[in-house]
Amino acid sequence: MILNGQLPASIATAAQALQRGELLGLPTETVYGLAADAGNDAAVAKIFEAKGRPANHPLIVHVASAQGVQRFASHVPDFAQKLMDAFWPGPLTLILPRRPEVAAVAAGGQNSVGLRCPSHPIAHDVLQSAQDLGVFGVAAPSANLFGRVSPTTAAHVASEFGSELLIIDGGACDVGIESTIVDCTRAAPVLLRPGVLTPQQLSEACGVTVITPNAPDADAPRASGTLASHYAPAAKVQLMTAVELQQAIDAQSVAQAGLTLTCTTAVWSRCALHVPSDKRAHFNLQPMPLDAHDCAHQLFAQLRDFDAQGIAHIWVETPPQTPEWDGVRDRLTRAATPTC
Repeated sequence: MILNGQLPASIATAAQALQRGELLGLPTETVYGLAADAGNDAAVAKIFEAKGRPANHPLIVHVASAQGVQRFASHVPDFAQKLMDAFWPGPLTLILPRRPEVAAVAAGGQNSVGLRCPSHPIAHDVLQSAQDLGVFGVAAPSANLFGRVSPTTAAHVASEFGSELLIIDGGACDVGIESTIVDCTRAAPVLLRPGVLTPQQLSEACGVTVITPNAPDADAPRASGTLASHYAPAAKVQLMTAVELQQAIDAQSVAQAGLTLTCTTAVWSRCALHVPSDKRAHFNLQPMPLDAHDCAHQLFAQLRDFDAQGIAHIWVETPPQTPEWDGVRDRLTRAATPTC
């Protein structure tokens, strides 16, 4: 059932559902989350079951305000506090040392916990109302089956879990990709997952250089959305340069890309491409926004739309190698990585 998030009665219904240990489709500014009371281990277990998510893959806990951090974190370094002051509420998750008596299931058994304060007004109202009922934090990974494309509308969530799930409609998500994740459990902040916040913005805000590992970091705690293959549509995603895209379209045979001209291929690119008249029925060209934030906003909705059209292959122009595109490039790279 989808509730109108603009109605106070809907906010109350959503908060009461969380208090009862039920699941909720919750809008945030990043993506819609599948939410449950982070302090209720049985409720959190329902998230893992519904998503088909491994129980040791941690969830992010959403709080109504920075004050809610004290309920879950045993310590907040100075640089982490500065990041909160600069970017909360907003699309930033901080990994902090966890109080041992809380949120063990949500944290995937780790001694750290990911915390975020979302800026979406409806999410804030639900979290605040839930807190008034004794729910001090809400675990909420993306509201989709594990590894699939994240939802950015209430309808996306309903398509994943059906009409039995209570969903509160907050419109289309403004940001469109998941939050930036920064590990704050070590001597210096470490970027674990890129988002719309760049390393330079983070470093300037906290007064400490945010480390951006170039290789897998064995010391990093497990974090949401960092598997090699993730965010994947049913269609096969392939990243190409603009030159490679045009060459593939121009080729008399596209067998090298694993395709035949009996199927339609979606092409999402920033550059203008030419499709010969005899092949136009086989290519669905869609423009990719030139602005990184606009592209992030459209990314998951566009992938879902291609899936809804029954397209088997998606060719995407590789995003620029600049910091503002890191979040989009990360999601597309994981979407294009085959599952093991």
